[in-house]
Amino acid sequence: MPAGCILLFWVVLFPVFLEGCCVKGSQRNRKGPRMNTTQRHYRVVAGEMFLMPCTNKKVTWSKIRVDGEGNGGFYFDCGREFLIEAKHSGNYTLLTGEMFLYLQVLEKQSLPCYKAEEVGVMLLAGAGGKIPCPGFNCTLSTGVTWYKGNKRVSEQHRASCEKDGQLHLCTVRQYDTGRYFCDKHFEEQGVQRTFRRPVDVTAIPYKEVSSAPRITIPDGNTTKEVELGEPHTLKCQVHFPFEVNFSPQVQWYMNSRDNMKNRTMLHNQSQQQVRVTFKELMVTQSAIIQEVTALHINHTYTCTATNSFGNSSVTVKVKRKTKEERPSLVGYPIATLLLVAGIGIVLHVKWLELQLIYISRFRRGKVDGDEKEFDVFLSYVWAPPCEEAHLTQSSQSGQESLDYPSTLEPFNSEGVIGDLRPPEVLIPMVLEGRWGYRLCLLERDILPGGAYTNDVVRAIRKSHILICIVSAHYLSNSNAVFVLESGIQVMVQSSTLKILLIQTGPTSTSFIQLDSPLPSLVQRALKVLPSLDWNSGPTESATVKFWSSLRKALPKHRVTRVTGVISHAHFGQTSYE
Repeated sequence: MPAGCILLFWVVLFPVFLEGCCVKGSQRNRKGPRMNTTQRHYRVVAGEMFLMPCTNKKVTWSKIRVDGEGNGGFYFDCGREFLIEAKHSGNYTLLTGEMFLYLQVLEKQSLPCYKAEEVGVMLLAGAGGKIPCPGFNCTLSTGVTWYKGNKRVSEQHRASCEKDGQLHLCTVRQYDTGRYFCDKHFEEQGVQRTFRRPVDVTAIPYKEVSSAPRITIPDGNTTKEVELGEPHTLKCQVHFPFEVNFSPQVQWYMNSRDNMKNRTMLHNQSQQQVRVTFKELMVTQSAIIQEVTALHINHTYTCTATNSFGNSSVTVKVKRKTKEERPSLVGYPIATLLLVAGIGIVLHVKWLELQLIYISRFRRGKVDGDEKEFDVFLSYVWAPPCEEAHLTQSSQSGQESLDYPSTLEPFNSEGVIGDLRPPEVLIPMVLEGRWGYRLCLLERDILPGGAYTNDVVRAIRKSHILICIVSAHYLSNSNAVFVLESGIQVMVQSSTLKILLIQTGPTSTSFIQLDSPLPSLVQRALKVLPSLDWNSGPTESATVKFWSSLRKALPKHRVTRVTGVISHAHFGQTSYE
């Protein structure tokens, strides 16, 4: 036989044989004495815990009144423990009436050999243990049955047995802690009776403590912040190793700064104990300083913990807490009110600009060609006579080198790019002669002799878009400014009119040089209305970009001429389309 097998047999099986009956399942096959299935007789001791027996299912026992009518006012569910008293003596029956139980409560003084120490036992975990049945040797017995709770120990999966009224546990475990019941069976006057006694079992990790307590809160050499005039709680949390006679001592002391031996015990509150592990308990001790004064700042505070092995201590300091100034709650509604008021003021001041931005860039009105007479209302101002002569000369010289095509001929893109004629001349020719849009020009389409202002407003309303060629001379002309101002008002009121500005000079500087200031409506609108820069650059790409942007800004629908103009479909495609 291998040496390992011999060693295993000696270490594991030899203690079992020493116990004599510590073999798994030895009690499982052992049956108690035969009892009447309809009548049971129990004796118990007053002041001990008792457990009503159960049948195959959960039942409720009811006490029968002496006169046989009704009940005695006591109901007990089987499996529920309760403290037995003399008044509980009597006859009980199930609510179904199929079983009876006769309960006799005895006083401790009437027992011939009552021993209080038999109702409690401590067993060392990891070793074998014995649980004696109280009063077993006082009377003759025909058998003993052990229960843990309402379940027989013999039916539980563990190594145990019963011998001489004692329950032998081969190896005590932590979960063996609990209340056991010893049912001693005997016969009296031909009736089988059961004497039930409880035994409180406690499994302990060891019998002797081998270490001092361990303080976890507070940490050593720490400083606590306190507020003068306010109460402060000192908390000490200590972990104690298990002791059989557990009596932890935890105290808070106030020490003088100059003399650590001169200390005063603080008023300690009641301790709180919690079992954290099988081998360790946690005790929390607090001391309250009712009102912190400057005197408390000059002292230190020590927590000491003591058990039968030794003691531990931790000392902490306190310092004055700097109060954080919290913002007054009154400021929040005021700040909110000011914020709302500020937003309202900004919206009130900038409402026109915001409205124009939304209308010109985001709002899409209904376009109906039957309601519009003109595609574009073009507004511009000719240069003064001195400049006009120069422009005329330039135009004539340009015509000598380049004969501008008529409206019925294909559009010469190279000629337009190199054309030096001013925008007041070139833009109308391109819009009407090349792209086929019908323009409304003041000098041509507004008949003289009528109401000028009404005719201008009516023509603007009948146009899809108002294009203003803005220059310093334009902003100096009252009639031109009136057209722009009227267009802005129509734009705000109408959902279809658009306005496009073509800047031909530094208009922001010209504001300062004007004899009469521009209307506020015009000044504010010039900042936000869509615009194109005529003088964006001398290169061909800049010119092509200008005409492409102008084409995109124009309405998609065009009013078709009735006489003298060819539809846009007759013209060839160019880079400006």
